Amino acid sequence: MSELVNYLVQHDENFRRARLPALYSDFRSQRTLNPDGFVANVAAWKRGLASAALAGYAPSKSTTRNHLILDLDGDSLLLSLETKQFGRPLALGTALQDAVANGEMMPLQQFLKAKESIYHRSWGSLPWAVVAWGLRQVGIGGPGDNLPKGQFVVLHNLEVVSKAFSEATADRTSPFERTFSKAHFRKTFAEGLLEKQRLSETDLEVLVKFLSRDKHVLATDGNTIKIRSSGEDTAITEEDSAIASLKELMEDLTRQTELLSRRIDELNTAAQDAVRRKNRIAALAALKSKKLAETNLSRRHATLSQLEDVASKIEQAADNIQLVKVMQSSTAALRNLNAQVGGADKVDAVLDNLREQMGEVDEVGNIIAEAGPAATVDEEEVDDEFEAMLAEERKKEEEAERIKHEAQQEKEAEETRRKLAELEKLGPLPVPGAQEKGKEKEDRPITPVTATANVLEGLTMGGSDKKTETKKVAQTAE
Repeated sequence: MSELVNYLVQHDENFRRARLPALYSDFRSQRTLNPDGFVANVAAWKRGLASAALAGYAPSKSTTRNHLILDLDGDSLLLSLETKQFGRPLALGTALQDAVANGEMMPLQQFLKAKESIYHRSWGSLPWAVVAWGLRQVGIGGPGDNLPKGQFVVLHNLEVVSKAFSEATADRTSPFERTFSKAHFRKTFAEGLLEKQRLSETDLEVLVKFLSRDKHVLATDGNTIKIRSSGEDTAITEEDSAIASLKELMEDLTRQTELLSRRIDELNTAAQDAVRRKNRIAALAALKSKKLAETNLSRRHATLSQLEDVASKIEQAADNIQLVKVMQSSTAALRNLNAQVGGADKVDAVLDNLREQMGEVDEVGNIIAEAGPAATVDEEEVDDEFEAMLAEERKKEEEAERIKHEAQQEKEAEETRRKLAELEKLGPLPVPGAQEKGKEKEDRPITPVTATANVLEGLTMGGSDKKTETKKVAQTAE
C-alpha cells in the first residue's frame, strides 16, 4: 500500500481494513437504496482526505506539500490511493463532488478572488438551496460523479490552522510585534503552526486571505501584513509599512551577521591549516579575507544596533500613543462622572440639607423625651437581684457536689461489700501448728488462768451474751 493509504489505515478508524471493501466499491447506487451507508462512505472519504492533507500525505505538484489545499489535477490522487487488493476507489469522485457542492472544499482561484466572506449566504439563495437538497435526496440532480479537477481549498484544515495562528499570536500586543512584511510573515509563520510540518507559499497566501477577509484577524495591502487588535482600523498606514520594512531589514542584517561570523571562523581555520602546511601565500590570503569579513561584520553590527535603537523608539512612541488614548478616555469618563455629581457647590448644598434634616430629627426626639416620664433605674434593686442570683447558683453547685459525694460513698461501700462477700466464700484458712497447740492445750493442767483464757476464746460481740460470758469468767476465776 502507498504512503497515503497506510496513513489512512493507521490514523482513521473509518479506514480500518474491514471497511476498505465498502469504501473502494462503487457505492453510488446506495444514494437511494441505502442513504445512511452512502452518507457514511462519503463522510469517511472527505474526512480522511482532509486529515491526510493536513498531515502532509496528500500528493502535491509543488516541492513543498500543501496542507490547506487538495491537488486534484491529473490522476495523482487516484494513483496514491490504488491498492493491489481493491484497486482504485470507484466512487471517490462522488465524495469529492459532494464536498465541493456543500462548500467544504472550494476551488483555489474562486477562494482567492472572492470579495465577500465565504460564510456569507444571501437570503435569495436559500430557497434554491433547499430545493436542490430535496432533489438530491430523491436522486435527482446534485453533483456529478466525476473526479473534480484543479486545486481545492479544504476549509476544515483552514479552520484548524487559523485557530493555531490565533493561539500563537495571542501574546503579541505592541504594533511592532504585530506588523510584518509579506516575506517576513512567511518566514515567521511557515513553521510552528502545524506540528513538524511547514506551510507552503500557497498555504500562507490562502491563510492570509482567510484571516483578513473572513476572520478579520489580519489587515493587509498585499505587501504589509498586520495582526489587528480589537477596534483597530483595517487600513495599512505608512507607519505600518515603515515598521514592516524596518523589521525585514533587521532580520536580513541578523542573518548576514550570522553568515559573516561563520565565514570568519572558516577563514581562521583555513589560515591555521595553511600555517601548519607552511603555505605562506594561502595563510596570508585567508587572513586578508578574514580581516575584510571582520570589517563587514563590524559595520553590520553597527547598522543593526542603530536599527534596533530606532525600533525601540518606535515601540516607545506606540506605547505613548496607547497611554495618551487611555488618559483621554479616562478624562472623558471622569468628566461624565463629575457632571453627574454636579460639582462641589452641589455637594455642599446636599450636605447642608442632610445636616439640617438630621438636626430636625434630633430636635423632635428631644421634645418627645421631655413630654414622657423619664425612665429611672434603682441601682440597689439591681444589686439585690444580682446577689440573689449568685446565692441560687451557689446553692445549685453545693447540691450537685453533695449528690456527687454521696454517690461516691455509695460506690465505695458497694465495693467493700462485694470484697467481703468474696472472702466469706473462700472460708477460714488453716493456721500452721494449730493441731500441735491444741494437743499442748489438752496436755496442760487446768489452772484458773487457763480456764479464764479458754472462756475468753468463745466470747462474741453480742450485748447479752457478753454479760453472761463475763459472769462465767468471774466465777471461774473465783
